Amino acid sequence: MEARKAKLRKDGKSDALDRREVPLSAISPALVTAVLAAEDSRFFDHHGVDWQAVREAAEWNRTVAGKKGHWKRGASTITQQLAKNLWLSGERTWWRKGREAAIALALDALVPKEKILEHYLSAIEWGERLFGAEAAARKYFGVPAARLDAAQASWLAAMIPNPPFYLARPERLRQRAAVIAARAFGPASPAGQTDDEEEAEPPR
Repeated sequence: MEARKAKLRKDGKSDALDRREVPLSAISPALVTAVLAAEDSRFFDHHGVDWQAVREAAEWNRTVAGKKGHWKRGASTITQQLAKNLWLSGERTWWRKGREAAIALALDALVPKEKILEHYLSAIEWGERLFGAEAAARKYFGVPAARLDAAQASWLAAMIPNPPFYLARPERLRQRAAVIAARAFGPASPAGQTDDEEEAEPPR
């Protein structure tokens, strides 16, 4: 958030942000379910770093290396994303990733999972000047975060990797939201799009 404010000031704009911190109990269970399905399905099983996801991402990245139209897949857990957002820069270096993993392991050992999730959902970016589930729910749907339904929750979860990218490409956002909704609330992904296609995301 401080980085966004600095950029807004540099661009000669107001640095006012919309962030409304709320407890986890004031966030729709549908949003929690959709975000976990989209970002970290093993959140309650790992200890801050999902080593299985790391191995899967490494294999995917070897497979698509040099291929056009495919982005590399990341393996950051919600805990790692929170660690980055709270204490680290957005630079994409091995040094930053190492520090991120170390902080995530410490966070998982010291902070309850529910509290990590609560802070994450009240801090992540959902558009220019827009941070946290409460601000996003009111901006896009005119309801508090507690009243988000499954479709709305899936739409919000879909844009987490890169809000500007998906907001500028509504069809891509709709497709990704449909896949997340199927993962979170239904038995199968929609026809016409595979999990591999959905996972090929723009860089965060």
